[in-house]
Amino acid sequence: MKRLLSILTLVMLSPLSASWAQLRPPNEAAVSLGHWHTIVRDVDAAKKFWMLFGGKPIKIDGTDVMKFPGVFVFLTKGAPSGGSVGTAVHHVGFGVPNVLELTKKLEAAGVTITRVGTSPLNGQNVGHLDTPDGLELELTQSGFEPYPPLPPNVSIESNHIHFSTGPAPESSRKEMQDWYVEHFGAKPRTLGRELTGDIPGVKFMRFGFRSESLAPTKGRALDHIGIEVKNLETFCNKLQAAGVKLDQPYSKTRHKSFASAELTDPWGTSIELTEGLHRF
Repeated sequence: MKRLLSILTLVMLSPLSASWAQLRPPNEAAVSLGHWHTIVRDVDAAKKFWMLFGGKPIKIDGTDVMKFPGVFVFLTKGAPSGGSVGTAVHHVGFGVPNVLELTKKLEAAGVTITRVGTSPLNGQNVGHLDTPDGLELELTQSGFEPYPPLPPNVSIESNHIHFSTGPAPESSRKEMQDWYVEHFGAKPRTLGRELTGDIPGVKFMRFGFRSESLAPTKGRALDHIGIEVKNLETFCNKLQAAGVKLDQPYSKTRHKSFASAELTDPWGTSIELTEGLHRF
């Protein structure tokens, strides 16, 4: 009887566990989205902000982290030199069941919604807002192409990153897509005139938001993005063999709980490669 009750308890808890699933399984290139690493002036205020979206606070090696299906949001105390707009990562995005309901909830909690409109990709509702430190977030309606439906028992998940090429020529968008396809196995797609690439945890990386300037992400509200990699040391060797320079070499000791390496893409996006975050 006790054994049966234990099994039933596990079954009942499994949907709840699924709602906080770890990072998505890797693609054929052994990668998936890992984290967004943010610099915040007030860690407690940042935690309260992310909890409005359903983020679960945890600690990883002493750092405050907000856990979402598909991505971890690291909160490092500091003074960001600016927001995300104008950098190589213009904004990041979440898929939600109902954009209008969530934006009303956020406004009622005192969050400023900068814009609510419709997506040029599918005509569905989208909402834009900033974190307290200037990282722009886009909320998109899940379940309408190109945005995927949410998994069972999940009410929010990371679903895109919108990169910027700044004032560069249109050809730079294709160069950016090709770079992420070659080095991270992103699945390329064309949506009208938009160029995208899919990796697990990011339904698509959208390439080429136009802006008057293009600053590196380092030191800004979104300091860097993280990619979780299976067999990271081998992956780093392949990158270097392909001519990609690592800003920080592969290391198993830089962090206590996970291996890492660091690089910067040709447009100024700082990227941390990790192996081990999927265990949290």
